[in-house]
Amino acid sequence: MSKLKALARLLLLFFLSVLGTCNTFGQVVETTEAIISDPKKSKIISRFTPPKGFAWLRPPKGSFSEYLVHFPLLPPGFPIRDYRAIPVENQDFHMAVLKIDVGDKDLQQCADAWMRLYAEYLWVNKRFDEIGFEFTSGQYFAWEDYSRGVRTREHRKRVTFVETGLHDDSYFAFRQYLNIIFRYAGTISLDRESREVTSNADIQPGDFIIKPGSPGHSVIVVGVAENVQKKRLYLLAESFMPAQDVHILKNPENADISPWYELDVAAHKTVTAKYSFEPTSIKRFHAIP
Repeated sequence: MSKLKALARLLLLFFLSVLGTCNTFGQVVETTEAIISDPKKSKIISRFTPPKGFAWLRPPKGSFSEYLVHFPLLPPGFPIRDYRAIPVENQDFHMAVLKIDVGDKDLQQCADAWMRLYAEYLWVNKRFDEIGFEFTSGQYFAWEDYSRGVRTREHRKRVTFVETGLHDDSYFAFRQYLNIIFRYAGTISLDRESREVTSNADIQPGDFIIKPGSPGHSVIVVGVAENVQKKRLYLLAESFMPAQDVHILKNPENADISPWYELDVAAHKTVTAKYSFEPTSIKRFHAIP
């Protein structure tokens, strides 16, 4: 009987030692720290201090430029995510992420990001009759037409418009409308709907550097700073492929002023963090003064 008790005691000790080992190696140690965000630095204009000797240029009140420089940002260190909410592989080229969704489809890419921001600006200011963009095909589609029930129909890569009677002027419908714009518009149509900025002194937030094509690319000017000699520096933002969060770019070509950039409308080439524009083409949407 004593042998059985001894054996039982040995088995108990063995079981306890195995359990202890499992706890030691299986325990998850929580090391994640909460992201602390300073609300005073939650906008583009408050997060980014210009280099020494430069100061922010304040855009006209109520303008699209002002809307952009005061655009809210996600907390520092927030990763760029794609339309599936998955962080993109390369997180090395951005300084901040704008607080605006990218949608759940692979649609809101480079030129689409500019159209989204401009459309949101018009929506917030209840300028609904001004919301409208051309497709790459040249067809124009206005938000007010969509809200009154006009929809697109695609057949053999040709798009036509049809009346459905489905009136809906909600924000949800507005986002569905923008998805159609993103599907059928792009750098080619945005370039066609815009005019050249011909003077460095005239570059303002809301302008964009663009290379039309399939694929092309564009980046958005979201901030301007100036020194006493009238030299200017610029903050740039973009989306990319696949559709992903709009983010402010670092300047790997000039770490001394990063994330600020020097721009020149006459430059043969402009190199940004992830794209080289050759030639340099800085443009402004036709409806913006």
